[in-house]
Amino acid sequence: MWEVFGYREFRGTQRAIIESIMQGRDALVIMPTGGGKSLCYQIPALLREGTGLVISPLIALMQDQVAALREVGIEAGFLNSSQTLEEQNEVRSRLRGGSMQLLYVAPERLNTEHSRSLLRDIDLSVIAIDEAHCVSQWGHDFRHDYLSLGVMGSLFPGVPRLALTATATQRTREEIVSRLELNNPDISIAPFDRSNIRYLVMPKLDPRRQLQAFLQPHRGEAGIVYCMSRKKTEATAQWLRQQGFNALPYHAGLDADTRRENQRRFQAEDGVLIVATIAFGMGIDKPDVRFVAHLDLPKSMEAYYQETGRAGRDGEPAEAWMVYGLQDVVRLRQMLDQSDANEEHKRFERLKLDALLGWCEATGCRRRPLLEYFGDELSDDCGNCDGCLEPVSTWDGLEAAQKLLSAVYRTGQRFGAAHIVDVLLGKRTDKVQQHGHEALSVFGIGDELAAQTWRSVIRQLIVMGYLRADAERYGGLVLTASSRELLRGETQVRFREEHKRKEASQPAVPQAVEISVEDAELWEVLRSCRRELADEHGVPPYVIFHDRTLKEMLLLRPNNESELLSINGVGQTKLDRYGQYFLEVLREFQPTAARS
Repeated sequence: MWEVFGYREFRGTQRAIIESIMQGRDALVIMPTGGGKSLCYQIPALLREGTGLVISPLIALMQDQVAALREVGIEAGFLNSSQTLEEQNEVRSRLRGGSMQLLYVAPERLNTEHSRSLLRDIDLSVIAIDEAHCVSQWGHDFRHDYLSLGVMGSLFPGVPRLALTATATQRTREEIVSRLELNNPDISIAPFDRSNIRYLVMPKLDPRRQLQAFLQPHRGEAGIVYCMSRKKTEATAQWLRQQGFNALPYHAGLDADTRRENQRRFQAEDGVLIVATIAFGMGIDKPDVRFVAHLDLPKSMEAYYQETGRAGRDGEPAEAWMVYGLQDVVRLRQMLDQSDANEEHKRFERLKLDALLGWCEATGCRRRPLLEYFGDELSDDCGNCDGCLEPVSTWDGLEAAQKLLSAVYRTGQRFGAAHIVDVLLGKRTDKVQQHGHEALSVFGIGDELAAQTWRSVIRQLIVMGYLRADAERYGGLVLTASSRELLRGETQVRFREEHKRKEASQPAVPQAVEISVEDAELWEVLRSCRRELADEHGVPPYVIFHDRTLKEMLLLRPNNESELLSINGVGQTKLDRYGQYFLEVLREFQPTAARS
């Protein structure tokens, strides 16, 4: 691993996953973006006999990964629609000749008998299915092409299959295993916490002005701004260019050449800002994205986690910023209601949207409920979110919580939020009277609070784990085991003030790369050297070396090949290919005595 990839040790669950694949077992890997999922199938593909097959949903991702593998001396290739017939035939020839260690293909290509016949002619070492959540209708990016991948087990018996995704709830995990027909898979769930990402969320007041204030300290850095619509994407990109930012739009309505060029510039150039819909994101492998901003709510916690996970893949500090408003929820619900999805799917999507909005309105540490949503936990507050750094105003909510939980209980734990609020406010609606709820002791006991406040309380109690919205009961509210302590008054609860938080002064931006004044010139020369080599080889700069590797060079000042090889991210192939150029730069900045 050190010789090829330049890494000295495995991270987290990588070793255990690789050992499981080497033993021939199927596996499901849940690992956050930037956690090192690729190594989990790349290393077994190199060690086992045959060619590793990687199923990836995006052409751009295939191209990036193949370019990076070739840079470390691995024989890799892809088959996709961007290639000429001659290029595809060359790849097939290399496959049949046994010289290709890793092959990347799109899922739709595997639906053809021609492709399956080609694969049957060669020995496969491992089958990796990337972005595996796409197989689940409960995931955040369902793709029909993934549904056919379950047959891979019967087509290629004995070949271990590895399904990988950055995020999946328990329901999605179960569906991935079922639809892909994984055979008693080893399920590995890495911690979801991306501790280097700072979460900042605030109500939408003047979104452009708020965005500009956030972006000001990030000038010259790479980042992504997400918008809900294509029209807003175009308008925001244009406005940002007027403010002096190098901003480019990206959405499905642009022609293919424009999308390709804008993505290329984002990957290859420094300081490019992409303004995008959700069409941009999955598969983006750029490690030095310093921020992700949302001008509108995403569809779910899954989507939010996936999209913000594009920031800080290099492990350096990054920020996830978002403004939200109830109008976002209205629009998303309208889009969902107008979709062709079945009613069950729509119901689950509404619940996921409610969970996200509840998280936005929560008080205290943001990271803890975010991780809890995915079945993970954090023992202490993170200290790296707006909830920790600039706590919002709160109010004592014990009495309100008791009233609401009592109303849920007295009405039979089968009604949704709207009905519960009507009961609390004493509204004699047809539904209230139909069920005789005007006769209950809880009828009208909450008329001191507005309906909007009660809805916020409900969402916050869901986030805190005292309530859950039961999808099987059409979103009916159900008490959890922990709600008893609230009802008995054995614990306290505080709710965030409804939209009374001031627009926060921006917390101090964490610096991704702390460069002293004395080292600034060398830092720029190292980056310039990297950029020139990237242009010469036709790859993005981070494929040569990550910022973290350059920073380690800056700090340690290696003076020979042996010292340079000890730098994290420098393997033997890259040392042979690029070492002399960087050593030459470093020697120029060595003190005279050291050079002699």
